[in-house]
Amino acid sequence: MIIFGIDPGLATTGYGVVEPEDVGYKVLDYGVISTSPKMDTKDRLGEIYDGLQELIEKYEPGVMGVESLFFCNNQKTAMAVGQARGVVLLAGQRANLRILEFTPMQIKRAVSGYGAAPKNQVQYMVKELFDLSEVPSPDDAADALAVCYCCGSNIK
Repeated sequence: MIIFGIDPGLATTGYGVVEPEDVGYKVLDYGVISTSPKMDTKDRLGEIYDGLQELIEKYEPGVMGVESLFFCNNQKTAMAVGQARGVVLLAGQRANLRILEFTPMQIKRAVSGYGAAPKNQVQYMVKELFDLSEVPSPDDAADALAVCYCCGSNIK
């Protein structure tokens, strides 16, 4: 079963696509869907939705892992991420995907063993866990692969 991991954001939504193997995972794709701050919010959300639909059609995942909005100090940022999360969840629902949501702490614990791991430790572990030659870039793509790993660890 192909796993689709998402790190939602309005400016950049990170995605990862992996396939479980006998030992470990095969990375099929990762990257970001970027939107311009010069665009209207509704158009940015539309771009995220369209990008997700294309990826879902291409890889036909069976499950989608999504990072939840746990807390945010900036109310404007929280609203934008919340809107992007809504679009992500809608895309998964419309594709009839099983959707699992994880807090940042759950994701960090899954990949590093420590729920308060710093970002660079999580990125290093993503590189190691997926046997990649370098840390995925940008950060949102690495975070999405971390979501994939957490999701794969929680599928029953």
